[in-house]
Amino acid sequence: MMSLSTRFWAMVGRTGTGCWEWSGHLNHAGYGDFNHGHRGVTRLAHRLVYEALVGPIPEGLDIDHLCRNRACVNPAHMEVVTRKVNVLRGESVAAANAAKGACNRGHPYDAANTYLRPDGKGRDCRTCRAEADRRRNRQPARTGRA
Repeated sequence: MMSLSTRFWAMVGRTGTGCWEWSGHLNHAGYGDFNHGHRGVTRLAHRLVYEALVGPIPEGLDIDHLCRNRACVNPAHMEVVTRKVNVLRGESVAAANAAKGACNRGHPYDAANTYLRPDGKGRDCRTCRAEADRRRNRQPARTGRA
């Protein structure tokens, strides 16, 4: 019977890009899964390698794959970051919106024209907010009758 270490490293292959490609099972998001132990305990392969070769991952932090390859387990391609940093570095809708330099109407997202929402969940264009407030204030009050 193979040791856990031998079984683990048998699923890692090197590529020309420097990635250590996981050839074992990939989860629904494309990250390598490694089943170890007697009770079917599964861990993310890249986290196991990072912890074994670099050290513990502080609680509440994520591993960011700098190479953008989720199947890579090379710790040189990983950085421990906050969830927010990890998401904003990615290719999600949130990341794309955060990278925009202007609102949909072309007003710049600069210090003077950017309203940061108090809940920390985004930003708005001050010019567009002011225009919406003006339109809202010009409408007659609703009586509540249909």
